[in-house]
Amino acid sequence: MEFIQSFVAANGVMVSACILIIAYIIIATEKIPKVTIALLGGAITVILGLVSQTKTVNDAINPLYFVNFIDFNVIFLLVSMMIIVLITTKSGVFNFIANELLKHTKGHPIKILIALGAFTAFVSAFLDNVTTVILIMPITFSIAKKLDINPIPFLICETVSSNIGGTATLIGDPPNIIIGSAGNLAFMDFVRVLTPIIVVILIAVLLYLSLCFRKTLKTTKEKMAQALEIDNSKTITDYKLLIRSMIVLILVITGFVLHDVIHVETCIIAMLGASILLLFEKPTKILQDVEWNTIFFFVGLFIIIGGLEATGGIKLMAQWVIDITQGSQKACALIILWASGIISGVIDNIPYTATMAPMIAQIEKVMGQSYATPLWWCLSLGACLGGNMTIIGAAANVIVSENAAKEGHPITFLGFMKYGVPIVLISLILSTVYVYFRFLR
Repeated sequence: MEFIQSFVAANGVMVSACILIIAYIIIATEKIPKVTIALLGGAITVILGLVSQTKTVNDAINPLYFVNFIDFNVIFLLVSMMIIVLITTKSGVFNFIANELLKHTKGHPIKILIALGAFTAFVSAFLDNVTTVILIMPITFSIAKKLDINPIPFLICETVSSNIGGTATLIGDPPNIIIGSAGNLAFMDFVRVLTPIIVVILIAVLLYLSLCFRKTLKTTKEKMAQALEIDNSKTITDYKLLIRSMIVLILVITGFVLHDVIHVETCIIAMLGASILLLFEKPTKILQDVEWNTIFFFVGLFIIIGGLEATGGIKLMAQWVIDITQGSQKACALIILWASGIISGVIDNIPYTATMAPMIAQIEKVMGQSYATPLWWCLSLGACLGGNMTIIGAAANVIVSENAAKEGHPITFLGFMKYGVPIVLISLILSTVYVYFRFLR
């Protein structure tokens, strides 16, 4: 045991990097649940002494205490927003809005494709991507059945739109929550910087998909007329719950917007909103539906990355990036944008972002805030939009794929990539132009 301890003490960066890389590889294979790998890696990181088990040292706070590396702003914001969404969903409001959108397209397949894409992107800006696609998929299968057409074009459109829309705000996608916390960026910072380019990217992608599917998305006039017969009168199941949850949701988002004025953290605002809604619910019933796998995945991952940070590995990575780009802000920003886009298409964008965020924070310490500002936005755009490249690039992609297969319409890995690769290229090219002219010229 003494040999192991001395080896780890002498080679802390290498050991912590190995734990992180091995965890990445096993997570990518999907042979073992990623939450299990993250927690196991976190436990090994603590046991090997890469981070400390003790809260205090000589009556002083221990900066290497493993709990210090868990970003509870991210944890509480995620849990609170999950609770708000779970309770709001019970009212049926999201299905109601989706039905109304579909009725207003008059059953025209391409119009339905665009409407579903735009609606999915808008909702994903405020709700978790996985929740959004789960809400919309049943409506999609129902419409496709009535029109007697393949639902896959709709599903692909919804998947990529959820990842694009989620990029627009702080709470739209987990990578942004990590970036917002690490970079001390407020809700309105994301809206001001990312929403304009996300609207442009969404329009470009919807036009691209409309051209791709214009020949396959065809149906008869009779089938189109049937789509207008959707009965939406009973979709709202609880009007009191609807009013209550809408008021809380609006107030929570308003609190996010006013963060710079009221100086209350977004996680606290979300926690207050979730607590108010829980006053009218049975907490046990709601809490059992929270995605605890995701929450504990974050906890384990933060500890693993904490090991790399505590041993100086993150500092070395940051210095390497500065050296290789020779201090050029343009080179650094564009490398982060394109590397993030490509890598996030192959591996889950959450662990990737959780690793990169501390590195950019270290670059910010060395080079200053003005140098690092575009790097944060490049990381967000690359990590979130890159998830559209493959079927395993983001959680929403996997959920849609699994549900499509259950319904007898499997989406193959290469079948998704055929549309995913061009979409990511379109997204990254537009992002490059935007970042360059806004921050780098």
